[in-house]
Amino acid sequence: MTRLSIIIVPDPVLKQVAQPIENITDSVRQQAADMIETMYDAPGIGLAANQINRLNRMIVMDPEFRRDEHSRNAIVMINPEIIWKSEEYSVMEEGCLSIPQQFAEVERPAEVRVRYVGLDGQIREWVGDDLASHCVQHEIDHLNGVLFIDYLSRLKRSMILKKVRKLSREDEIL
Repeated sequence: MTRLSIIIVPDPVLKQVAQPIENITDSVRQQAADMIETMYDAPGIGLAANQINRLNRMIVMDPEFRRDEHSRNAIVMINPEIIWKSEEYSVMEEGCLSIPQQFAEVERPAEVRVRYVGLDGQIREWVGDDLASHCVQHEIDHLNGVLFIDYLSRLKRSMILKKVRKLSREDEIL
């Protein structure tokens, strides 16, 4: 497994729509393994292929992951699609590995059902609520070229992007 580089806003790849994966090949399985390693190493609870500069429809996530625990239960979703959303909404603070050190509250459906293809090629369904629901919606948004900051006011989005640019400049200096 290889730890991959995570691209940062304003990289235009983050705003592009990812293409479906047609076949589960060894390279698809390797991408999944590399994405899982990258997600845990970052550390994060989710990662979409766009974030590693691959425009295919794959996400990995482990909403229950905590840095200080050894429990790892990553799920790989290929070509995920939300097939049902609850009418109830919840607000949670979200962050993103492609928007480092920035967080904001985002309102999303409290529960979702997702249909996806597993690494074994089988079609599956998954239901998540609370943090898991927010996580899967956030990652599927990435595949559609949508970032969590797109749900914010123009002012909040602008402030976050300015902070990320400043952090990037500081990193270049160090």
